[in-house]
Formats: sequence, structure tokens, C-alpha cells
Amino acid sequence: MEANLETRIWLVRHAETATPHLFHGAESDVELSERGERQAAAGAEWFRSLAPTAVVSSSMLRAVRTASPIAAACRIPHTLEPALHERRVGELCGKTFSTSEGPWHETIRQWQLGHTTYSTPGAESFEEIRTRTVPAWDRIVALHRGGRVVIVAHGVVCKVLLLSLLPGLTATNWTSIGKVQNLAVNELVQRPGEPWKALSLLTVPDPIRTPDGNPPGSAA
Repeated sequence: MEANLETRIWLVRHAETATPHLFHGAESDVELSERGERQAAAGAEWFRSLAPTAVVSSSMLRAVRTASPIAAACRIPHTLEPALHERRVGELCGKTFSTSEGPWHETIRQWQLGHTTYSTPGAESFEEIRTRTVPAWDRIVALHRGGRVVIVAHGVVCKVLLLSLLPGLTATNWTSIGKVQNLAVNELVQRPGEPWKALSLLTVPDPIRTPDGNPPGSAA
């Protein structure tokens, strides 16, 4: 790709997992649910018309199973970036998901107060996730400069990247930018010498939103 061209990236959260009511961090390499497989298929069809040039995903099963149909439908390469794995959640792994109470609720509260080094036992802080994922993003961009790339990652990873890369956003905006639903798409563009710009944030396209008549689950 020529260096003077605009780079366009669709940052996407994976489809629904087999047990969406539980916390699945980097410690849990869970598969997609049957509904998640239908979401992934719908996502592949939606991306076909956008003509991406490459797909990159984390190496976790739920991201790979979401990304592979996109690559197949668009007939483009699918590569793995292991550093985009989901947040390590420590003692939360396998527990019932909740953003309204408990350790994850407190974590979000602390991050929004600006305490981005805060974490619960065994879990990654905002700063630790940023330190791991922003260089991975930079590697992908360098390899696909001027391209149109779909990146499939995880809810918390997507949000940390957005709050780290987009001008004017910080961890204090965690709640205000919205929830990261399954297969939520963030369309970001960058021209040489300019910052990243969001054309859309946390949007679930209609064909993906209702593959079986129900809205996707939400996280983060």
C-alpha cells in the first residue's frame, strides 16, 4: 500500500460467546455460541461490500471464529496478533457478569476517576492493557499502511484502544462513549501526519444486530 493513502480500520468486538453471562478474560478461551456463529456469518456478509484488504484478530477462539468468516467472505488474509488478547481478569474469571456492582463496577469507577493503574487481584489495569495493545495496534497499522483492515478483538481491549488513540478521549470517558456490544464496529481513519478520526463508534450494523431477531449482548 502507498504511504500517502488514508488508512481505514474497522475495530470490532467478537461475536457472542457460549456463556455470555460469565466473565471471560484472557484466562478463558471460550468458543462462540450458536447465536454468535450466526452473528459472525452476518458480519462476514456485511463486511464483504466494504472491501477490506486484510483481517487481523487476537489469537483467542472467540476472536478467531469471528474473524475467519470475514476473511473467507472477502477472500483476504487473516493474521493473528496475540497481544490483542482479552484483559486478564484474575478472580473475576468464570463469575457472573455485572457492571452494576462488584469488582468490575469498582474498576470502571476507579478508571473514570483517573486511577488508571487500579486493578483487582490478578487483573490488568487500564495502563497495563494500554501498554500491551497500543504497540500491537501500531504494528498492524505499519504493516497495512494505506489499507482497509478489520481488527477483531475484545470488549475491554476495544474500549482501551479507543480511549487511548482518539483525541479528546481518556479513561474518564469509559461510560460516556457507550457499551461494547457483540460485533460492535468502530470505523477509524488516519491520513499521514494526522491523528486518528472516528467515523463511527460502537455501532452494531442492522444485519448483525438481528440475525435471529434479538439484540446482541453488551459488555464493558
